[in-house]
Amino acid sequence: MGRSRRTLPEELLLLALDPTTGTTAQPQSLDLGLAGAQLVELALAGRIAPDGDRIAVVAPRPTGDPTLDCALELLRRRGAPVRAVNWIGGPRLGLRQTYLSHLERCGMVHAVEGQMCGVLPTTRYQATDTAISREIKARLDSAIRTGVPPDPRTAALAALAHAVGLGKHLYPGNEGRSSRSRLRDLIRHDPMGGLVAHAVMDVQNGAAAQPRRSPAPAGRQAPGPGARPAPEPARSVPAQPRHGSMARAAVH
Repeated sequence: MGRSRRTLPEELLLLALDPTTGTTAQPQSLDLGLAGAQLVELALAGRIAPDGDRIAVVAPRPTGDPTLDCALELLRRRGAPVRAVNWIGGPRLGLRQTYLSHLERCGMVHAVEGQMCGVLPTTRYQATDTAISREIKARLDSAIRTGVPPDPRTAALAALAHAVGLGKHLYPGNEGRSSRSRLRDLIRHDPMGGLVAHAVMDVQNGAAAQPRRSPAPAGRQAPGPGARPAPEPARSVPAQPRHGSMARAAVH
């Protein structure tokens, strides 16, 4: 895939970035959203496809994006379709920082060094060109205002923005209530975006339902109502190495 187009994780992160404070809205749920956005981007690139509530690799060739290709390779190594909630709910150590660093290298944000409590070094990220974030939000505004079904990329972005709780950040106050409701409704326009968005919300709510169990074979007792099957192990996308000997906190 060409790098002339911003990826969904990049767009979601730019939407969440406050242009004034340099912090990100909904940082905890945003980490889940970025993992979900990677899945949608890989689906749009034709590398994976939904298989019920699972994600199956259909074309393992690289996309040209190192971070997406790392996620794709981890999915491929699983050898079988992976439940979306298990993938999204896995550890995402450093994923947000990986994308912030990438946006900095691309010149879309710049790091602002500071200190927390006068001691701990911190880093905030300011957008270098707020027109990019305005253009991304304008696509959502248009879909909300016109009621015309958006393209799959915009529909997926809307679904993810709603899932991670960016509605109040993008459309605050009572005056933004109807826009937040319409943002939520856009989730139905992209099946993959909807699957991933619902998985993100399930993980946040702790309601990631276990897959249905097949009837127990003859001679084997089915597990009781309180028994839980062993959870499917989740994989994380490795973070890029951080340089410097002193730990630095990214202020979100």
